[in-house]
Amino acid sequence: MPLLGLLLLLLLLVLLPGGAPLARPDLLPFGISFGDRDLPAGDDETGPARLPEPGLPFFSQTRFHQLYVGTNGIISTQDFPRETQYVDDDFPTDFPAIAPFLADIDTSDGKGRIYYRLEESKEVLDQAVRLIRAGFPAASNFEPQYAFIATWDNVGAYEEVARNAEPSKQRNTFQAVLAYNALDAYAIFLYPDDGIQFYGTRPKESYNVHLELPARVGFSRGEYQRREGPFYSVTTSEQSVKNLYQSSNAGIPGVWVFHIGSSSHMENVIPASIGKSPSPINLERTAVDHDFLEPIFPSSPADYADAFYEEGEEEYLSVRPTDPPASDVETWPPDTSFSLDDHLDYSEPRHSGGATLELEPESTVYNPAASPLPSYPDLDAVLKALGEQLPTAAPSVSEEDSTSPSVPWIYERPFEAVTAVLLGEEDSGPPSENYPVYPEGEVILESFPDNAPPFSPRRRVVGVDEDITFNPDGFTYSAPNVETCETHHSQCSPHAFCTDYSTGFCCHCQSKFYGNGQHCLPEGAAHRLNGKVSGDLLVGRTPVHFADVDLHAYIVGNDGRAYTAISHIPQPAARSLMPLAPIGGFFGWLFALEKPGYDNGFSIAGAKFTHRLEATFYPGGETVFVKQTADGLDAENYLSVRTEIQGQVPYIPENFTVHIAPYKEIYQYMDSVVASTSYREYSLFASGTLNQTLSYRLRQNLTYQSCPHARHHLRTPVTQQLTVDRIFALYNEEEQVLRYAVTNQIGPLGDDAGMVALNPCYDGTHSCDTTARCQPGSGLDYTCECTAGYYGDGKECTDINECAAGISRCSPESVCVNTVGSYRCECPLGYELAADRATCLVVAPPSNPCEDGTHNCAAADQARCVPHERGSFTCVCLPGFAGNGHNCTDVDECAEGQCHQAAVCHNSPGSFSCRCRDGYEGDGFHCSPETLPPAMTRCQHQRLYASQRGPSLPGGPHVPDCDDQGNYRPLQCHGSTGMCWCVDRDGNEIPGTQVPPGAPPPLCRAPEPTRRPQTMCERWRQSLLEHYGGNPQDDQYVPQCDSLGHFNPLQCHGNSGYCWCVDEHGREVQGTRSEPGVPPPCLPSVAPPTVHPSPRPDVVPPSAGTFLLYAQGQQIGALPLNGTRLKKEAARTLLSLHGSIVVGIGYDCRGKMMYWTDVAGRSISRASLEPGAEPETVISSGLISPEGLAIDHLRSTMFWTDSGLDKIESARLDGTERRTLFATDLVNPRAIAVDPIRGNLYWTDWNREAPKIETSTVTGEHRRILVNQDIGLPNGLTFDPFSKQICWADAGTKKLECALPDGRGRRVIQNNLNYPFSIVSYANYFFHTDWRRDGVIAVNKDSGAFTDEYLPEQRTHLYGITAVHPYCPGARK
Repeated sequence: MPLLGLLLLLLLLVLLPGGAPLARPDLLPFGISFGDRDLPAGDDETGPARLPEPGLPFFSQTRFHQLYVGTNGIISTQDFPRETQYVDDDFPTDFPAIAPFLADIDTSDGKGRIYYRLEESKEVLDQAVRLIRAGFPAASNFEPQYAFIATWDNVGAYEEVARNAEPSKQRNTFQAVLAYNALDAYAIFLYPDDGIQFYGTRPKESYNVHLELPARVGFSRGEYQRREGPFYSVTTSEQSVKNLYQSSNAGIPGVWVFHIGSSSHMENVIPASIGKSPSPINLERTAVDHDFLEPIFPSSPADYADAFYEEGEEEYLSVRPTDPPASDVETWPPDTSFSLDDHLDYSEPRHSGGATLELEPESTVYNPAASPLPSYPDLDAVLKALGEQLPTAAPSVSEEDSTSPSVPWIYERPFEAVTAVLLGEEDSGPPSENYPVYPEGEVILESFPDNAPPFSPRRRVVGVDEDITFNPDGFTYSAPNVETCETHHSQCSPHAFCTDYSTGFCCHCQSKFYGNGQHCLPEGAAHRLNGKVSGDLLVGRTPVHFADVDLHAYIVGNDGRAYTAISHIPQPAARSLMPLAPIGGFFGWLFALEKPGYDNGFSIAGAKFTHRLEATFYPGGETVFVKQTADGLDAENYLSVRTEIQGQVPYIPENFTVHIAPYKEIYQYMDSVVASTSYREYSLFASGTLNQTLSYRLRQNLTYQSCPHARHHLRTPVTQQLTVDRIFALYNEEEQVLRYAVTNQIGPLGDDAGMVALNPCYDGTHSCDTTARCQPGSGLDYTCECTAGYYGDGKECTDINECAAGISRCSPESVCVNTVGSYRCECPLGYELAADRATCLVVAPPSNPCEDGTHNCAAADQARCVPHERGSFTCVCLPGFAGNGHNCTDVDECAEGQCHQAAVCHNSPGSFSCRCRDGYEGDGFHCSPETLPPAMTRCQHQRLYASQRGPSLPGGPHVPDCDDQGNYRPLQCHGSTGMCWCVDRDGNEIPGTQVPPGAPPPLCRAPEPTRRPQTMCERWRQSLLEHYGGNPQDDQYVPQCDSLGHFNPLQCHGNSGYCWCVDEHGREVQGTRSEPGVPPPCLPSVAPPTVHPSPRPDVVPPSAGTFLLYAQGQQIGALPLNGTRLKKEAARTLLSLHGSIVVGIGYDCRGKMMYWTDVAGRSISRASLEPGAEPETVISSGLISPEGLAIDHLRSTMFWTDSGLDKIESARLDGTERRTLFATDLVNPRAIAVDPIRGNLYWTDWNREAPKIETSTVTGEHRRILVNQDIGLPNGLTFDPFSKQICWADAGTKKLECALPDGRGRRVIQNNLNYPFSIVSYANYFFHTDWRRDGVIAVNKDSGAFTDEYLPEQRTHLYGITAVHPYCPGARK
């Protein structure tokens, strides 16, 4: 042992330096002194760069010889369009894009600089190569010819000038390196520590609407060959942007490496996936030759953790050796007799060197305390010497533990790895895998191998009893008569064939597929599993309830690894469920690696079964029951499982970790039942120290439906042994995710893999691709064969494009769409896929009970029939009625006190009316005492008195002349005599001013000078100038007024050169807009145009029926509905409002008027939908940023939010009776909705610190918080009058949710929105505007599915949206 000690001491001395995040000096050298060109300062600048041969390979088999660097954190192979066309949009882009930080960046006024150059010096290329090999160890032969380096140094975000606001001092620094040669290209994105201080930017078109879009990081091929090219996105949220400098895909925080181009076939960008990599050493010095200590897996674009994390949010498992337990745990002696009633244990607990599991403090933040695996020249030699000096591994608790020592792949520190070798740790890591990701909702049709054509009605097999060599997996169906394949073959999997037996038929998977015949999966492929978990647990003495939390599992089929993640289980239940690894371990048995002659669970039960387990914990006796029900495979071949947990579990304190040693257990197989009984031990560790070891008894059984007609052919042994190792149970407090990881093998009873050398195909140590089958040969030889849908040598497999190769089974009338590992067939409109998922059949139009009158809804004046797909329908009571739609009763609104207290309420079927009592006036919802005519002035009294005495006669009384306010005019003249004089304020003659008839009138006193009120032009100009911060940009419109405040006849849009003529009201004269340099004929020297707008510029009267109104900046559009389908071809602009920014929009169904808020004009306006109507401003003062708007048609009242004043106000629809409802406890009020029938008001406040949804009455009483948990940026809000629920769209959580008016019954409709802004409910659909898609999106209320979208031709942000009904959904008067 002296040599061992010396070598270990040497290793410790070598490993003393620790790792650290990327520092700013560690960026590749940049600046003018290094030959860089710098981009001009500005907001949207571009710099070109020419690339010499061989050009940059980008994606597959495409080379580019020109690059463009853009201010906005992006590089392209072509010049950029206007930034508004791409900066705020998500991937994919329309042009090739390499985006290290795509956002609205501005380097004006000294806010940083942008450098770029082409580099070919060996020193810099060597630095780039070292970073590339950190992420791709297998790229040892890659030698770049050139490196293109672009650096954004201390750049700032674009900001609009705001009054009384200091410019932001946040600055970002990042670098992109593109290293390439004739064959390959790699991209390196570098984000130094503290280099990312802002995570996104506000869209320019948001104006006073406070929205911030997170930066986009990734790659896009752009459009080519007339179709959308592939793309790869790294960031999806603000948190993932923060992870750029905190995490890595190459082991060094802040370093991200991607394989972006190749001369061979390449479907998409491949990210690095090295969980732990060399420490960042001085990147400025010349690289020296040394070997990295690489983990034992090939370079592959995905890691097992990718199944549970967003891209760029990896979490690493750490294993730290500790001292072994003081005493060995007593093991259960084996027994050759196995019975379900015996509590025998074949799962002998083992202590693998006392290794414990620890969870890192931050899942998405790099942990500096846990240094990454450094690279040193002598490390491999030291480890090799240590291995040679070790004695033969001694047996541990059980003989199964004795295997040759190896370095576990998951150790973070070399010291830990070597210590594990010294302690005899046997855990060696699995290879990483690359698995296909299928888009949601696609129908996946696996490719058939050439020797296994699909089943046809004429292809069936007749089974005979002598067929003893056949090993089928079957599924049965029972019927009164013998069922045959002729009529029932469609019940088999598309990858199965049907066999007739004397008593019935069975399904059997084809060659290269496995399963029970009804469900078949390709051998060697990776599999996914989704589901929901619900539970009622007693944790210690604390009851915990959770419902429908998400479960996801990922299984590597060709080596038996299974990873399970369960999210959002509340504490303390999540920690206390860590010992119950069978919840996820069951999936390991289901897809365990099979030894020859043995079958895993899926081969026997398929995808429909029920698994039950009972665990009794010792010493406390707590018992918990788990039921897992599988519902089959979905269209993407994902298994769906529901999990229910009930009972009691022991409490596990915070900061405790759980270690479960490898074990074995016996499964007993009977007809349609599999059962197992065993004991498990688990150890609790606190701060790395063993606290205690506990145990539980586990009973399991699985029931499924087998095929009885072929049971005498089945060869599954009565008992099988499951061997499980590499067991991890982890809980992440920040993410609220519980994870299990296990590796499983199924084989014979008493199997000991450590005593006999197994073929690598049977123990998972092969080097086949994760999409390949391992084919065992003689001895330890094996071959790799790509699974169905892939081609290659088995070590590397590439997707087959079945569509391009012409080998798909899609029928001529269908469309073939290639997917990773497979393809799918789609049918045109009017067709649907047949059962074979390849043939398109004509869809007979389903009957519409709502149209043909065959529904059973209540009478048409009480309920409406809502049609659904496939002839189904629902019945909904009309507003004013209550019931289930089939039986509706009138709601007595009078009993609810809907009218004013000074009004009389009259209830009628489905409606009601309000009338003010005598002595009051109003509409019944608002009543006030009648007002008497105002008292007359002295002038008016005298005039009335004089006029009542008859016509003026010579010498008769003088009839005074009064002005509009009833005051005496300064000049008075007698009507009959013609004499004139001046009077004072009281009408008394001023002495000396009287003149005789015919003389010039006296010069009476001039009226007091008054200040001329501001004109419309001046008010509009002042408002916009204040909004622009007093310094409008060249492309921003400001009205031009003359000295009298009138609109100049010629108006131009900033310095853009676009001009048009306006009338005296500032309205654009249709047909006068001109191109730059050619002003229209409305100058003073040119005769004004004779064509005037009629009835209003840019107004197109809407079509009849129901339609959506949406706000799009300077215009309001109308989108008609055909039932609930979008009539996109009939969409049109309803009203153009140049210079306005329309945000909120509402509709008064009684007055047939639309209303909108204008954050540029700081006003609220309205316009009738009748032809010839003109816009009218109803609120023009006291506003800063009016956004949300809601119309109560019953009370003729509007409500709005103002995020500048942090107020919620109301007024009559004509702008009178304005009042402030709330001006406290508001930060960023946005959306607002009203329930006119019940008189309730709802609004959102997306205060980032404490977002919430509140409610009150329409009069501002009973204010309370409705929702303030699990919301982020609640932009859109709507009240659904049919379900009587309040629903909201959240741009932070990406969810569309609904709840009852009191906040109960909250449910998620859709959890994958992009960036919703506004939402409206109509019939069985939600329609919302989206800032990522710049369109209107339709979501089905029942299924939550996205059903349609409308993208206007002019791609700018859409704001508010509302529905215009042909009827009023409320009361009538």
